[in-house]
Amino acid sequence: MIQQLNDEMSGAVEDVRRSLVKIHNGHGGAGAGTIWHPDGLIVTNAHVVRGRRGLTVTLPDKRTLPARLLARDDRRDLAALSVDATGLSTIELGDSRLLKAGQWVMAIGHPFGVAGAVTAGIVIGEGSQLPEMAASGREWIAVSLRMRPGHSGGPLVDIDGRIVGINTMITGPDVGMAVPVHVVKAFLRQAGLGEAVAAASKARSEYV
Repeated sequence: MIQQLNDEMSGAVEDVRRSLVKIHNGHGGAGAGTIWHPDGLIVTNAHVVRGRRGLTVTLPDKRTLPARLLARDDRRDLAALSVDATGLSTIELGDSRLLKAGQWVMAIGHPFGVAGAVTAGIVIGEGSQLPEMAASGREWIAVSLRMRPGHSGGPLVDIDGRIVGINTMITGPDVGMAVPVHVVKAFLRQAGLGEAVAAASKARSEYV
């Protein structure tokens, strides 16, 4: 059973990496992002895209393209970008509201420049009353895993490779925080990108 679980998780990671991008903010910083629509819509953290100019995105096929900032919400630490590309692989959406404490998840990104690196752990809790961020008034997913600089903006996924959150910050040596995917959906709808939410909710295999 352990070998089967290992195989399933590694297969899920390979699928997710096809939707993982690297974002350069033009100020020497870099973070991760996730492809939400095959026509070039990318979601990341607001703190990854510090300014509106000089943004570029490196796709899984190694192409680096200029990116345009479509929407940004500093309070929720979310941003939406677009690049001039089509036929990109998208990530399958999970349901962050169904997460349970003790559930295995994986954070994928580019920590310290290591492309597509993965760290795994368990869900501590989900909601707006977590002790680590109780004063923020925002919904979070708290996870027991080792996020590092460069994981920001990348996907937090379940063992089936479905995105359940966007990696955002570290609040302790082994505690990371992610923005739940249902909060990301609301952000995109409010930004007038509801069509992209609907497209991302379809089976990922339609775009592969």
